[in-house]
Amino acid sequence: MAAAERRAFAHKINRTVAAEVRKQVSRERSGSPHSSRRCSSSLGVPLTEIIEPLDFEDVLLSRPPDAEPGPLRDLVEFPADDLELLLQPRECRTTELGIPKDGKLDAQVRAAVEMYTEDWIIAHRRYQHLSAAYSPITTETQRERQKGLTRQVFEQDVSGDEKSGLEDSDDLRHSSGSPEDTPRSSGASGIFDLRNLAADSLLPSLLERVAPEDVDRRNEALRRQHRPRTLLTLYPAPDEDEAVERCSHPEPPCEHFGQRILVKCLSLKFEIEIEPIFGILALYDVREKKKISENFYFDLNSDSMKGLLRAHSTHPAISTLARSAIFSVTYPSPDIFLVIKLEKVLQQGDISECCEPYMVMKEVDTAKNKEKLEKLRLAAEQFCTRLGRYRMPFAWTAVHLANIVSSAGQPDRDSDSEGERRPAWTDRRRRGPPERTSSGDDACSFSSFRPATLTVTNFFKQEAERLSDEDLFKFLADMRRPSSLLRRLRPVTAQLKIDISPAPENPHFCLSPELLHVKPYPDPRGRPTKEILEFPTREVYAPHTSYRNLLYVYPHSLNFSSRQGSVRNLTVRVQYMAGEDPSQALPVIFGKSSCSEFTREAFTPVVYHNKSPEFYEEFKLHLPACVTENHHLLFTFYHVSCQPRPGTALETPVGFTWIPLLQHGRLRTGPFCLPVSVDQPPPSYSVLTPDVALPGMRWVDGHKGVFSVELMAVSSVHPQDPYLDKFFTLVHVLEEGAFPFRLKDVVLSEGTVEQELRASLAALRLTSPEFLVAFSHHVLDKLVRLVVRPPIIGGQIVNLGRGAFEAMAHVVSLIHRSLEAAQDVRGHCLLLAAYVYYAFRLPGTEPSLLGGTPPVTVQPATLARGPGRPASLYLARSKSISSSNPDLVVAPGSVDDEVSRILASKLLHEELALQWVVSGSAVREAVLQHAWFFFQLMVKSMALHLILSQRLDTPRKLRFPGRFLDDISALVGSVGLEVITRVHKDTELAERLNASLAFFLSDLLSLVDRGFVFSLVRAHYKQVATRMQSAPNPVALLTLRMDFTRILCSHEHYVTLNLPCCPLSPPASPSPSVSSTTSQSSTFSSQAPDPKVTSMFELSGPFRQQHFLAGLLLTELALALEPEAEGASQLHKKAISAVHSLLCGHDVDPRYAEATVKARVAELYLPLLSLARDTLSRLHDFAEGPGQRSRLASMLDSDTEAEGDIGGTINPSVAMAIAGGPLAPGSRSSISQGPATASRSGCPLSAESSRTLLVCVLWVLKNAEPALLQHWAGDLALPQLGRLLDLLYLCLAAFEYKGKKAFERINSLTFKKSLDMKARLEEAILGTIGARQEMVRRSRERSPFGNQENVRWRKSITHWRQTSDRVDKTKDEMEHEALVDGNLATEASLIVLDTLEIIVQTVILSEARESILGAVLKVVLYSLGSAQSALFLQHGLATQRSLVSKFPELLFEEDTELCADLCLRLLRHCGSRISTIRTHASASLYLLMRQNFEIGHNFARVKMQVTMSLSSLVGTTQNFSEEHLRRSLKTILTYAEEDMGLRDSTFAEQVQDLMFNLHMILTDTVKMKEHQEDPEMLIDLMYRIARGYQGSPDLRLTWLQNMAGKHAELGNHAEAAQCMVHAAALVAEYLALLEDSRYLPVGCVSFQNISSNVLEESAISDDILSPDEEGFCSGKHFTELGLVGLLEQAAAYFTMGGLYEAVNEVYKMLIPILEAHRDYKKLAAVHGKLQEAFTKIMHQSSGWERVFGTYFRVGFYGTRFGDLDEQEFVYKEPSITKLAEISHRLEEFYAERFGEDVVEIIKDSNPVDKTKLDSQKAYIQITYVEPHFDTYELKDRVTYFDRNYGLRTFLFCTPFTPDGRAHGELHEQHKRKTLLSTDHAFPYIKTRIRVCHREETVLTPVEVAIEDMQKKTRELAFATEQDPPDAKMLQMVLQGSVGPTVNQGPLEVAQVFLAEIPEDPKLFRHHNKLRLCFKDFCKKCEDALRKNKALIGPDQKEYHRELERNYTRLREALQPLLTQRLPQLLVPTTASLRNSLNRTSFRKADL
Repeated sequence: MAAAERRAFAHKINRTVAAEVRKQVSRERSGSPHSSRRCSSSLGVPLTEIIEPLDFEDVLLSRPPDAEPGPLRDLVEFPADDLELLLQPRECRTTELGIPKDGKLDAQVRAAVEMYTEDWIIAHRRYQHLSAAYSPITTETQRERQKGLTRQVFEQDVSGDEKSGLEDSDDLRHSSGSPEDTPRSSGASGIFDLRNLAADSLLPSLLERVAPEDVDRRNEALRRQHRPRTLLTLYPAPDEDEAVERCSHPEPPCEHFGQRILVKCLSLKFEIEIEPIFGILALYDVREKKKISENFYFDLNSDSMKGLLRAHSTHPAISTLARSAIFSVTYPSPDIFLVIKLEKVLQQGDISECCEPYMVMKEVDTAKNKEKLEKLRLAAEQFCTRLGRYRMPFAWTAVHLANIVSSAGQPDRDSDSEGERRPAWTDRRRRGPPERTSSGDDACSFSSFRPATLTVTNFFKQEAERLSDEDLFKFLADMRRPSSLLRRLRPVTAQLKIDISPAPENPHFCLSPELLHVKPYPDPRGRPTKEILEFPTREVYAPHTSYRNLLYVYPHSLNFSSRQGSVRNLTVRVQYMAGEDPSQALPVIFGKSSCSEFTREAFTPVVYHNKSPEFYEEFKLHLPACVTENHHLLFTFYHVSCQPRPGTALETPVGFTWIPLLQHGRLRTGPFCLPVSVDQPPPSYSVLTPDVALPGMRWVDGHKGVFSVELMAVSSVHPQDPYLDKFFTLVHVLEEGAFPFRLKDVVLSEGTVEQELRASLAALRLTSPEFLVAFSHHVLDKLVRLVVRPPIIGGQIVNLGRGAFEAMAHVVSLIHRSLEAAQDVRGHCLLLAAYVYYAFRLPGTEPSLLGGTPPVTVQPATLARGPGRPASLYLARSKSISSSNPDLVVAPGSVDDEVSRILASKLLHEELALQWVVSGSAVREAVLQHAWFFFQLMVKSMALHLILSQRLDTPRKLRFPGRFLDDISALVGSVGLEVITRVHKDTELAERLNASLAFFLSDLLSLVDRGFVFSLVRAHYKQVATRMQSAPNPVALLTLRMDFTRILCSHEHYVTLNLPCCPLSPPASPSPSVSSTTSQSSTFSSQAPDPKVTSMFELSGPFRQQHFLAGLLLTELALALEPEAEGASQLHKKAISAVHSLLCGHDVDPRYAEATVKARVAELYLPLLSLARDTLSRLHDFAEGPGQRSRLASMLDSDTEAEGDIGGTINPSVAMAIAGGPLAPGSRSSISQGPATASRSGCPLSAESSRTLLVCVLWVLKNAEPALLQHWAGDLALPQLGRLLDLLYLCLAAFEYKGKKAFERINSLTFKKSLDMKARLEEAILGTIGARQEMVRRSRERSPFGNQENVRWRKSITHWRQTSDRVDKTKDEMEHEALVDGNLATEASLIVLDTLEIIVQTVILSEARESILGAVLKVVLYSLGSAQSALFLQHGLATQRSLVSKFPELLFEEDTELCADLCLRLLRHCGSRISTIRTHASASLYLLMRQNFEIGHNFARVKMQVTMSLSSLVGTTQNFSEEHLRRSLKTILTYAEEDMGLRDSTFAEQVQDLMFNLHMILTDTVKMKEHQEDPEMLIDLMYRIARGYQGSPDLRLTWLQNMAGKHAELGNHAEAAQCMVHAAALVAEYLALLEDSRYLPVGCVSFQNISSNVLEESAISDDILSPDEEGFCSGKHFTELGLVGLLEQAAAYFTMGGLYEAVNEVYKMLIPILEAHRDYKKLAAVHGKLQEAFTKIMHQSSGWERVFGTYFRVGFYGTRFGDLDEQEFVYKEPSITKLAEISHRLEEFYAERFGEDVVEIIKDSNPVDKTKLDSQKAYIQITYVEPHFDTYELKDRVTYFDRNYGLRTFLFCTPFTPDGRAHGELHEQHKRKTLLSTDHAFPYIKTRIRVCHREETVLTPVEVAIEDMQKKTRELAFATEQDPPDAKMLQMVLQGSVGPTVNQGPLEVAQVFLAEIPEDPKLFRHHNKLRLCFKDFCKKCEDALRKNKALIGPDQKEYHRELERNYTRLREALQPLLTQRLPQLLVPTTASLRNSLNRTSFRKADL
């Protein structure tokens, strides 16, 4: 039946047009379904085209919501309370308002007072804070939300922590050294052990038979428990750089302050105390030569001193008792000084005289100077009584603030050095606690330094001639020099203690400069601190926010030198006069210290006997609110007589002058040089200036200016700028309508005022920026008013809209330019933003109307002309321009009524839109630069209009008139066009405009018809699309459009705007262009897929039409992900980040917290699944192995893959990689793979982008409705489903937990720059698609996470680290990161598991069930194999059990792969250190056996696979815990015993056998564990285990691979290669049994050329092995493919080991197989590798370049060694290992094992006598041995390689003498030669081989001599024949041969052995042989001398002659010894020829 169905399915496919199929197939194959995406989305609308959205308002009206009221219902429409008006009280710093109380205020002041008191008015969107724009998700907020996460338990973390504690290391270490010969160790004891173990807890209902549905239901319920509600909280926050939508509400405007310093005056003490002293503090900037603060007056006198002034003082106001002041510094600089001036009461005598006592008398001499002091006191008392109201200058000093600030951050300096740095006075410091540290680089930051207490000890006396500020600046500049002049002056010694510290945030008891109480002011009686007004050095751009009206008067100098009479002690009295009568002096002058708060008059200090005094005085006045023409300052000059003479007055007026304060209505300020009148001024003088020479008045110095004075106003009422002043004046005049009006010298009538106003508007751009900013709120308010309420002049409306709009544009530009530094990220001027948000209001509509009736806005349709009016009436013009509403018709009444009605009709937003649309180019440019301001102004105006006219309930389509909307359309179109055209010229402006436009449209969505806004968006999109085709750089446009979309989507009601609750309407008729994927029938059902569901998951027409914004966003993503997209990496990141940011927003949004609601939200993102699935090939490959990209998709793609991927299954090497098997990268590809998946087209996504995209996919899968997903999965075609599974696979890989260790490691790998930089660099390196990129990609794939040493810009290692550039994280932070990462990994895996369950449920009905389930199981297996938490593994194993129980055929019928993988995974988890994991894994393993048994009454397959898996696990896993695995084995036994269902069968028995078998293997493992540190022993053990499996090839193969892995790890490549050769031979034996293929090797015999050792693999004969037996040789390696893989790996290892000759032999086996398969690609590669190998052989022929190994004989003696006792081995060590090295290594190793004093190394190589050894000790004897070859062998072993490969025989020599010494005289020197033969030839599958045969030969002294002489002769011959010749070497050898002094040299040898003929005839032969040797030697010496003669230069001639002389002597001495004849030589010898093969002796007969 199934077959028939399947056929039908095939027919159905075949009926499709062939071309269609081909197209489809090619597309599926190419792995890029994108290629078709542009042209045919599933409903025929290309993605690049923007679909017409549904009419939003209509849809809402026509489709009633189906949901009940509640969260779901709230998704349908915006909430009713979305928009509200907030009145926010203006924050007032002071407890009183400080505004004038007098009723009569002029317009200017009234406007100011209103402005500074009215509340802020805010049009507030109540839900705006939920938008990502206003509450962004940052790393900090994420961390906040991550609190309370449970820690997930991971195996790798646990094993790291507990490893040491889990093993009882001591007793293991001392146990015996060698394992028994077979791996089956003591069986009985093992079983006993297992029986006595405790089992883990059992799963309660495991053995019950339950219906699969119930199991699934239960599993699902368990999976749903304790899941985190939000997924994205666990993922790093979205990238800040991409957050274009980020914005925040501006801070409310507030008063400007610089950095604030608190100065407290603590005490002032002089050496003598005789009179009161008064202090003045102020800041001065030397570089700018400017006083930068007002004066602070303080009085530190004692009560007794104050008492002296009783006569003159009133009760002092508390505000004048302040002793501490807060100074503000806006521009800190190192040139600022705190200047302290001291004054005293005026007395007779100049300053020097008055200072004298202070300088001379000392406190210590008080008693001595008692009389003098008394006298002084008395005088002082008299002066105080008489002259107490006058002061005189006394002394001054200065403190350099930079010193305080810079040194305050450092440890205390001692006062000397301080004194050095501050010339001429010392200052001792007491440090406060180090509250704040200095800010580092900027030594001049006054905001943070350690508070300092200064004691200033030296004051300089004031000099009468040098009191001015200019002189002060000179002094200060001089003070900074080391050789200061001031140092030479004699100081006034005193002690002034002051504290300087940064001012606290909100100091208590503070008074503002106007003496208002600053909050908090707890108690009005507390001594206040004064805030001192700053006079900044440069402009400060800040708007006025509070009422301030101060005037400062600075008298500078007076010149009375020509004034007759007694005018010497001069003082100036200042009064503020409101009229001319003396009683009209106003009390507005601020008092100084210890006096009343305000006074009516004030005096300057007196300079004694000086007719032209200079002054440093500052008078501070509070300007009255209303300054009139009569207000003036009156200066009266007095001569003060210091001596009380009878008849002379105390003060005599000697001159008068004045300054009128208003001129043409403007406040007068600046410097004045005034003439002084001798007489009292006449009446009505105050309206004139003193410059006018009044008749009958006498003037000092003939009416010249003799008094220099300066006025400075600090006022938020009077703009001190002519243009502003004129503008305000005109506006106020128009408001008051007071004509005629005088402006300066012109009288304005009604006729001329309009012209003046227009001129004034145009002139606003000339205003000084500082004043413009200060009065910006006033100016903007007035301009708005002019637009909305045009003034009426003479009954005519003056339409100033255009002028005002232009002025506004220029003002905004000017303000922006001034405040360029103070802009937010989007380029908005914060000051203007605050104005719009808080201060802007619609003129005339007071919010008080909120509750009352709406103001009626009547608008006339027709305008009747009055009879008497000229036809050019402005009204007509106003009608044509004003976009008024023509619908309201009223009968015109009187003209004024009509006019006022028209006035009411102007709305700011309408006017702004209109003026903007019709504006000229210059203005338009200014407006465009700051479009955001006008957009925001319009939006607020619209919002206020809606709220105040109570139109919020009106349907949106009726809220605004059509004409206005047309203007908006035009405006949006033109601004959009500007964005597009400027993107290449001025990118920055284009970006700003783009964002402003997007925000404007986003704001409109809250106010107007949303369908209308969507149409605007669509129009803009189309505009961009049109331009894109011709644009030179489309990426820039695309980037802007993405930003635009992202901003739109950041609307707080984004979900509602997408109409989430209306079902998608399918297209009216089935469109003919339905894409070919859907026209193919779906996988699971014969009926066509449901188009409704399909269109929900595709970017289909209906989807994009209904979910308009989501459609735009996902379309942007789809287009960015297209393979052809340009500039991809940047766009990928942008598009993915936008989606990610939105999803994060949904996750934290309380409105979508409920699951049902979130499911609806998730529906907006369903196409993301298809998008990611289709982009799969270009996502970063997080999975380890290469080539796994489309692992499952291609597997399921059976229809398209007809060309024969064997069996249509997954590539075995891939499977192996998935299974985590030990497969080297070399053996990847299959033999015939069919067409390879096309190389990844398009730009690959970076790891970071891929990971973010995947997390978004997981979000959708987590939150979407499961039923919907099931429906969709059911409709997918097979290949698509495969790709979906691939996607899930990738998700598992991408979020795999890295482990705490990885976090620590990453922490130590310092990543200097953030990832983003890496991405850019990667882009730059990758460039566009091409070979380079392929190369980069390959190198990336090669190392998934491995070698981080040479990471340059590998992203994947750090892809989840986005946080910050700071690398050194604290332990807590790393802990936290690991915690979050663990939770993310767990949740991601659980979501994948949920999805897999959904797929399984859909699949049950499918025809292609097996392949899909196979793929599902692969994903499950992968999830079980990766690093997972205990929580996930419980659920993962439950799902695996359910899968196996439902579909057992998956594992037990076809492919063994899955079963093998599963067994490996389960066993690994059975050995887990975490008990819950063990519990579930053992349950799974038990059920697997039971299932297998139930199907075929035996479970041979599972048995086999489990045994193999255990072997492989034991061999490869480092930290494998066998004791935990034993517990699991016991648990499985327990299950078998308790399983009632299988009581009657042999099942329990078989389980028991298997468990014991596994237990055995484990016991071997323990031994391996023990030898972990001893590589030789470990390999021996593995070797034995492998030997034990001679009967089961699968396991032997597994162990051979384990050994190879171990060798490779140790760097023994030759041995690893041998293991692979053995494995290949094993497979070849098996294949030869199965079938007889010509091209396959005939079993082991074929491998003999590679190694003679291979024959041991032929032990597997037919009787052991029947290939048909179930479960035998079923592994993937027992195939031709497997053989190829093993051979390739062998070749790879040989190459690594430099054994290139062997590579050739391996390939000789491989090539025939590849030829038979016609695998030319592989053949090409093989021949390439062969060429490389042979080339290397050529280049390295001499053999010095590759050294193959060094060999040592190692003997072990002593019972401690156990089995090793008296065993000899030959060890192969790495090349050039010295004897000392191996000796040290072994000694150290065994010493650690047995104890230091137990191990001894035998230092010689003599035979060991066991009886002489200490039985308690362990002895090791190590000797260097060399490979030995017989002469006949050397014929074949020609090359260096031959002489180093296949070695079995080794030789070492031991010299000795009969008496036991090693060396002696020549005649007693013997030598022992020892030959060792080993069991196997080197290299073998292990590095030490036992010696199996040993043979010794002893040489007599004469034989030793013969050997020596032969060696010498050989050396000479070699040196002579060397090519190229080496003169040095030759001379060395010659010198050694013929030199006379050589001890035991040739001559001595000849004299010892040749002097006499031996008596023993046996020695004749040796005697003769030695003689012949000498003859040969002489001949060679002669040749060498000849050669040397030819080589030497002239400088060596003498040396050569010496050599020749030596040679001649030698020859002559030898002559007689060599000429003797031995007669016996003629007799034939009887000794038989020795058989050299028989090796009884080395001696050969000389024939």
